[in-house]
Amino acid sequence: MNIYEELEWRGLVADCTDVTELQKRLAAGSVTLYCGFDPTADSLHAGSLVPLLALRRFQLAGHQPIAVAGGATGSIGDPSGKTAERQLLTKDVLAANITGMRNQLARWLDFETKANPARLMDNADWTAPVSFLDFLREVGKHFSVNMMVAKESVRARMEDREAGISFTEFSYMLLQAFDFYHLCQHYNCELQIGGSDQWGNITAGLDLCRKKLGKHVFGLTLPLITNSDGTKFGKTEAGAVWLDPKRTSVYRFYQFWIRADDRDVVRYLKYFTFLPREAVEALEKHHLEQPEARIAHKALAKAVTDLIHGESATAEAIRASEILFGGGLDGVSESTFVDIVGEVPSKEIETAKLASGGTPLVELLSCAGLCSSKGQARKDIEGGGIYLNNVRETNHQRAVTPDDLLFGKYLLLRKGKRNYLVLTAK
Repeated sequence: MNIYEELEWRGLVADCTDVTELQKRLAAGSVTLYCGFDPTADSLHAGSLVPLLALRRFQLAGHQPIAVAGGATGSIGDPSGKTAERQLLTKDVLAANITGMRNQLARWLDFETKANPARLMDNADWTAPVSFLDFLREVGKHFSVNMMVAKESVRARMEDREAGISFTEFSYMLLQAFDFYHLCQHYNCELQIGGSDQWGNITAGLDLCRKKLGKHVFGLTLPLITNSDGTKFGKTEAGAVWLDPKRTSVYRFYQFWIRADDRDVVRYLKYFTFLPREAVEALEKHHLEQPEARIAHKALAKAVTDLIHGESATAEAIRASEILFGGGLDGVSESTFVDIVGEVPSKEIETAKLASGGTPLVELLSCAGLCSSKGQARKDIEGGGIYLNNVRETNHQRAVTPDDLLFGKYLLLRKGKRNYLVLTAK
């Protein structure tokens, strides 16, 4: 498959200007393309992966990608898909966000290859030096207000009399159009990609390149991902799923993918991995025949976590996941274990209670509520149904001491296969 056919097979084409001509151009040789990423936070999130990986897919197919950090556009705020005005970021926050985002973008594109190296740019570099009057004369005069109002991102906001749209956000599409014009003029950029909510902004850029440069350029949008149950993709009860492990731990990142809805997992294998068609179709077959085995889910979670965090971090996340299925604790870091603690009930215990010979395990089980009484705890231990730190304990006289504490703080108690509780020593 060529790159366009691959994107179509993966379900990653929402809309495209002049499909036939774009396919011819892509087949004729390397094309320079770009995608913008506005620094609304200091990290990209799971939803950012669709355009980011699309740039990588184009690069692997021999084309030259440009990732644009929106130092200029991010200071304004894109009204697309928003029902209310964005809060403007301070210059310090914006600078910190750009730094964090640029570091991430640099990890997943190849800037070293001699054939078609990626570029990373900040649109403030070419926007900030332009005066307001020059911008109005050189860019604004090429756009009619009627045309701008007709764009979906603007029209939807104007129909809401309470929210409305400020002149600041109204001008956003001109800034994005100026990006395309600048990149086309100085880097021969012929294609812009982005989410489907960017269609109006992208076509504005096409118009500006045609009017000012006389060049025929292209736009391609990618679908905005939603879950089959109608919920917003990339969101959990804890909030957004971030690519920065300081914001979303590797364990929780892995869990996000392995918990994908059965109806979504094959779709996500196409969207978010580089697995070839044959591998995806084989996983789809397994999924349809044995959905309970969750083979496709495990493949999805591993592939995406490997890509974002590396294989060693993925291996630790998998080991951590297995802990809740009775797996061993060897090699699991404290930070990962703390994430696991958040998945199960927990109670506090005074460290002093474990000193001077320790506390009987039967007493801990009873006080923790895993067993209804000390007598029941003794029966459960003798029956082989009690585990301390995921190791079966059959001695009902067993005393628990500070030496049993994991990382000097935790005791992991389990009754049966899935009834867990963590005691945290204070």
